[in-house]
Amino acid sequence: MKLVIGMTGSTGVIYGVRIMEVLKEQNVETHLVITEWAKKCLAMETDYKLDQLKALATEYSDDSNLASGISSGTYKHDGMIVVPCSMKSLSAISNGYDETLVTRAAGVTLKESRKLVLVTRETPLTAINIENMLKLARLGVVILPPVPGFYTRPKSIHEIIDHTVGKCLDQFNINHDLYKRWGS
Repeated sequence: MKLVIGMTGSTGVIYGVRIMEVLKEQNVETHLVITEWAKKCLAMETDYKLDQLKALATEYSDDSNLASGISSGTYKHDGMIVVPCSMKSLSAISNGYDETLVTRAAGVTLKESRKLVLVTRETPLTAINIENMLKLARLGVVILPPVPGFYTRPKSIHEIIDHTVGKCLDQFNINHDLYKRWGS
């Protein structure tokens, strides 16, 4: 299994960090790309350093490197997760505006009919946000906002984060025990 992981500038960068940790533990190959604003959020919201995050990835590309392998449909992978996904990135992906590597890689993922999961971060949503989500959902994109499942009775923020990360892994049939499943 090989996944492209994009992280954009929206609060909730810890979701991206945690998914990288879990994918490394699961021996899933990853190609990571982080926008400049995601780097700023990493510094503002966590104690992680960029080098620590890069070390979790199999490969890393700078968001400005549109010559990276992931900008081409010939780069084989099983899908892409943008976590967190800002409304700006959602809008760019929805409208085919491939200005950055994250949005280009997402567009390529769509054109190659691979699974694309967007962990969208914003509230409240505008009609424009919802229309962009609907447009992408109709194309098969999974819109997965980080909405906690309280049926698991989380006792920490870590457990709430793991619930969303587990939901992302479920989209790619990656086994995990990050949260207790309903009825189990």
